[in-house]
Amino acid sequence: MSKKSNFHLPVKKNQARFQELVAETLDYARSLGASDAAAEVSETRGLSVSVRNQDIETVEQTRDRSLDVTVFAGTQRGSASTSDFSRKALRETVDAAWHIAKYTATDPAAGLPEADFLAFEYPDLGLYKPWDLSTEKAVRKALKAEKASREVSPLITNTDGASVSTFEGHFVLGNTRGFMGGFPYTRHGISVAPIAGQGENMQRDYWYSASRDPKQLAKASKVGRYAAHRSLARLSARRIKTGKYPVLFEAPLAVGLLGSLVQAASGGALYRRASFLLDALGKPVMADHLDVKENPHVPGGMGSSPFDDEGVRTTARDVVTGGVLNGYFLSTYTARKLGMETTGNAGGSHNLVLSSRLTDPNDDFRAMLRKLGTGLLVTELIGQGVNYVTGDYSRGAFGYWVENGEISHAVQEFTIAGNLADMLRQIAAVGADTITRGSKTTGSILIERMSVAGQ
Repeated sequence: MSKKSNFHLPVKKNQARFQELVAETLDYARSLGASDAAAEVSETRGLSVSVRNQDIETVEQTRDRSLDVTVFAGTQRGSASTSDFSRKALRETVDAAWHIAKYTATDPAAGLPEADFLAFEYPDLGLYKPWDLSTEKAVRKALKAEKASREVSPLITNTDGASVSTFEGHFVLGNTRGFMGGFPYTRHGISVAPIAGQGENMQRDYWYSASRDPKQLAKASKVGRYAAHRSLARLSARRIKTGKYPVLFEAPLAVGLLGSLVQAASGGALYRRASFLLDALGKPVMADHLDVKENPHVPGGMGSSPFDDEGVRTTARDVVTGGVLNGYFLSTYTARKLGMETTGNAGGSHNLVLSSRLTDPNDDFRAMLRKLGTGLLVTELIGQGVNYVTGDYSRGAFGYWVENGEISHAVQEFTIAGNLADMLRQIAAVGADTITRGSKTTGSILIERMSVAGQ
């Protein structure tokens, strides 16, 4: 294994070259007769190692690059891509996209964003924090994380392993409306999955830390120990009776409820009429003490971006205010299909934060258990079970039975069910125990009552 890392991409050198490639691609597309065109050149590199039982299991190094081009013949569109950056390959790729465009059906919604929406100027958000991580160092960290989990208790009898990863990339995006922009970015992570118990009573849980900045990652040993405690806590698992109970979603799972809101309010679902939030703009969709804010410009944020996947500038906005839905998540295409304007969300949401006006700074996890009183704390969801057309929600789950604000025992083999439209309006409290997963942040979420299928 190499002790010295030669991992990093030559970003500054290649950014200039990528701009030249984008410009050349757009010029050639125009020479063929394209009414408009967009091109993106990107390059990524990654290192991931995993260990299991103190042995190296996998070492993966990846490096990818791509040139993607979309050309328009009026309202006809064609796309093609290549990993070969030679002039010959570039022209063949544009030729292929142009050929596809000429034979596709017309679509009045197709086309580039209007120039007024494009980010001709944008801030540096500090999204590139490379990690000087050799393969050897990555292995040591993974081994340390796994060892720490095993040392917590003799009841940790096995593991599904530990992993350490680092990823970096950069890109340049341009179009014939005059936009040209790009930036480098990074993502890093550490994860551990210990197994507790033996025989018929074995339980597995996990934990991870992720950040754009390696200095903000939790220590490997801390991740390992916390993952072990989570696995050990599951050993008391048993079943409970079917009934209707208040349900507290642990913060990492509560992020998924915020994700469900985004999915239902996304342009793709809305214009296909495949969402329970059809025609919900300006109407109450959540409890009246809840707000959802989007801030794409958080320095170093996992969901930060100065512009979206089309080059449209991103802006901070209030998505939900007092439970009322103020805006959808729209790309240029989906906005046109709905007769609206893009919201700069081609590619997804940006740093969403769910908050409650009722939350006290002291509403930590234990305080949320007291608010739950007697009911279910859910810490894992199994399967998909969400129908975004109707809002019907049914998921297999694992969690803990709570009596009078104290965890009594773990609970397994049960299903929680409800309807997302009702669940969002029945959120009684949001904890101050906030956690960020990807582009979304929330504390634990207490829902007044859900159907639970046990035994």
